Amino acid sequence: MAKKKKTAITEELPPAPIVRQPITETIEKNYMPYVMSVIVSRAIPEIDGFKPSHRKLLYTMYKMGLLTGQRTKSTNVVGATMKLNPHGDAAIYETMVRLTRGNGALLHPFVDSKGNFGKQYSSDMAYAASRYTEVKLDSFCNEIFRGIDKNAVDMKDNYDATMQEPVLLPTSFPNVLVSPNMGIAVGMASRICSFNLGEICDGTVALLKNPNTTTDELLDIIKAPDFAGGAGVIYNRDQMRQIYETGEGSVTLRARYSYDKAENCIEILEIPYSTTIELILKKITDMIKDGTLKEVTDARNEIDLSGFKLTLDLRRGTDPEKLMTKLYKKTPLQDNFACNFNILVDGTPRQMGVREILIEWIRFRLGCVKRELTFDLNKKCDKLHLLLGLGEILLDIDKAVRIVRETEKEADVVPNLMSGFGIDEVQAEYIAEIKLRHLNREYIIERIKEIDSLQKEIAELQATIASEAKMKKRIAMQLLEIKAKYAMPRKTKLIYEETISEYKEEHFVENYNAKFILTREGYFKKITLQSLRGNDEQMLKSGDEVTQIYDSDNTAELLFVSSQQKVYKAKASDFATKKASELGDYIPAKLGFDDGEQCMGMMVTQKYDDKKKFVFIFKNGKGVKIPSVSYETKANRKKLVGAYSDASPLVAAFVEETPIDILMVNDAGKAILISSKLIQDKPTRTASGTVLFQLKNGQKITEAKLYEASDTAAAKCRKIKVPATGSTYSG
Repeated sequence: MAKKKKTAITEELPPAPIVRQPITETIEKNYMPYVMSVIVSRAIPEIDGFKPSHRKLLYTMYKMGLLTGQRTKSTNVVGATMKLNPHGDAAIYETMVRLTRGNGALLHPFVDSKGNFGKQYSSDMAYAASRYTEVKLDSFCNEIFRGIDKNAVDMKDNYDATMQEPVLLPTSFPNVLVSPNMGIAVGMASRICSFNLGEICDGTVALLKNPNTTTDELLDIIKAPDFAGGAGVIYNRDQMRQIYETGEGSVTLRARYSYDKAENCIEILEIPYSTTIELILKKITDMIKDGTLKEVTDARNEIDLSGFKLTLDLRRGTDPEKLMTKLYKKTPLQDNFACNFNILVDGTPRQMGVREILIEWIRFRLGCVKRELTFDLNKKCDKLHLLLGLGEILLDIDKAVRIVRETEKEADVVPNLMSGFGIDEVQAEYIAEIKLRHLNREYIIERIKEIDSLQKEIAELQATIASEAKMKKRIAMQLLEIKAKYAMPRKTKLIYEETISEYKEEHFVENYNAKFILTREGYFKKITLQSLRGNDEQMLKSGDEVTQIYDSDNTAELLFVSSQQKVYKAKASDFATKKASELGDYIPAKLGFDDGEQCMGMMVTQKYDDKKKFVFIFKNGKGVKIPSVSYETKANRKKLVGAYSDASPLVAAFVEETPIDILMVNDAGKAILISSKLIQDKPTRTASGTVLFQLKNGQKITEAKLYEASDTAAAKCRKIKVPATGSTYSG
C-alpha cells in the first residue's frame, strides 16, 4: 500500500513591528540612569570626603573591631567588605592600598599597614597580594567615626538588605579637603588636592566664628595645597584665589633636590604628587640619548628603605642650579596639578571653591552634631524618667515589697506597681527588675541623687541643640582638639615666584663660530669653520645657487622670509651642523611652511635693533626697509604673520647693515641700479613702501639681486634718484 505523501505546510510569520523611539527619549530612559549611577554611586566624592568604595571599606573595618584591635590579614578585610561592596576583591584591595600608610598617598592615612603596599610616586612598584599584608584602622579614624553609634548619620540597607551601612561618615573635620581624591564619571570629573590639616582646622574655625570671612582672609590661613609627597608649590596668590573661589585652576609643583659637591651629583628627594619616578627617568634618559642633556652623564633610581631618591651624575663644570632650571622646564620634575572640586552635596554634583566647601561641610557637621546630641538627650531623658519612678518607691519601700509579695500572678506585678505608686509601665518594669538586695533605702537614695545632675545635663543639651551658635562653638572646640592631636607641619613648601630663576635656552647652547648659507631654492646649511678648511666648494641641487652667506655663531637667531607675508623664526642651535658636501636642510619642510610657500631670504642676528634691516622689493616696483626690531617678540614665537605688505607679490628680500646696491629688472628688459640709501625706512611691518622703479603699461619687476662689480651691464643702469625709469639691460 503506497504511503501518503505529507504536505509541508509553511506559515509565514508577520514581520516584527518597528519600534520608533526619539533619541532624546532613548538617552533619558536608557543612558541617564547609568550616568547618574556613576556620578552618585561611584566616581564623585561626597561632602564627607569619601567615595562609596572608601566608605564601605572603612565601615567594614570599624565593625570588625579594627579600630582598637590587632592587625588582620588584608584578605579578611577584603572578604568582609564584599558584603557591602560586591565589585570584586581586586577593586576592594586596590581601594585599600591607597588608604594605607605604606602607600604614602595621603597626608593622614586611614589604614595602619604592615607589608608592601607599593608607593604613590611609582607606577612600577607593585603592591603585594592581600594574603601577605596586614592592616587595621589608624587611630586617626576615631575622628571620622565620631558619633556614628549615636545616630549621627542616616543608615541604609546594603545591596541585598542583609545589613546596614552609613550613607555618609560623620567626619569631625573637613576630610574632603584634607584627603586628595580623583574620579572620572560620565560627562564630569573630580580632582581634589589635599590641604594641611592644621590650616584647614584654623580656616574652618574662622568661618564658624565669622561666616563672612572672605576668600582673601582664608588665603592668609590656608596658604596653599599640601601634598603627601612634599616637593614645592610655586605660589601665585591670584591663581590660588581662583581655585579658592571657583574650585577650578592649576597648581604648579616642582621637585626638591640637594647637590652633593663631593660626588658632583644632584639628589632629587621629593617629586610632584602628579607624576612618577618612571616618567621622570624616561624623559631624562631620552634627553641624554638624543644629546639635549649633555650636562648629565647618568640618572638612576636609588629608592631604598630610607625613602625616595633619584640621583643625577653631572659632567664636570656643570652649574647645578642652571641645570635644574632646564630640568624643571623640560621634564616632569616640574608638573601641574589641575584642580576640579566637583563634590556631591545632597546627591547633586556641585563645583565649589574652598570657602563654599567649608560652608557646606559646616552645614553637614551641624546636622551630625545635632543628631548626636539629640541621641544623648533622649538617653538621659529615659534614665531620668526611670530614676523619677525609683524616687516614688523611696516614700514607702515596704509597700513596694508588699505589692510584689502579695501579687499572685507574675503578669500582675507591673500593673499593681503602676496603680500602687502612680507610675507608668516603663518605670514599673524597671522597679520590678531591681534585685532584692537593692531594695534598701541607701541604694535608692544614692541612685536618685543623679536626678539633679541629669536634669542639669538635659537642660544644657536642650540649650545647645536649640542654639546654632553653641553647636558651632562645640564643633570649633573639636577642630582645635584634632589640630592639637594630629596636625603636622606643611610637607609641600611654598616657593615664591620672585625667587625662581628663569630657564634661558642660551645658557645651555654649545657655542662655536659657524658659517650660515642659504640657496635660492631654500636649502640652508650651518657649517663649522673647522669643517670648511680645505673644502669650501658647496654641493648644490642642479640649477640652484647660493644667495646669502653670513658668519656668526651657534647662539644666533635666524629669520626666514616666506613668499606669503610671513617670517619664520628659529635658533641656529636648532639646526645640526652640515658639511659642504651635503645639500643641507630644506627650510620649507624644516620649519613647516604652507603648501606653495617659498623661502625668499634670511637674516642672521644676535640682537634686534634699528641698524640691521630687511629690504623688500615688490613686483609693482616699490620697495621698503623695515628694521629688525619690528620683528622682536616677548614670547618665543615661531611664526609671524603680516611680516610685510601684501599689496604686491614679493620679488626679493635682502638684509642691510651697511648700504647695499640692488639691481631691479622688469619684464620689458629695463633695469635700474640703486643704493639702498634711497629706500625709505618704515617702522610698520605692513608698510607698502615707495616707488623705486617707474613702470609703464602694466610692466612688472621680474628680478631683484645684489649688484656684482663684474656686471658691467648693470653699472650702466645706475640711478641716483627714485622713482627712476629703467635703462636697457642686457645682462
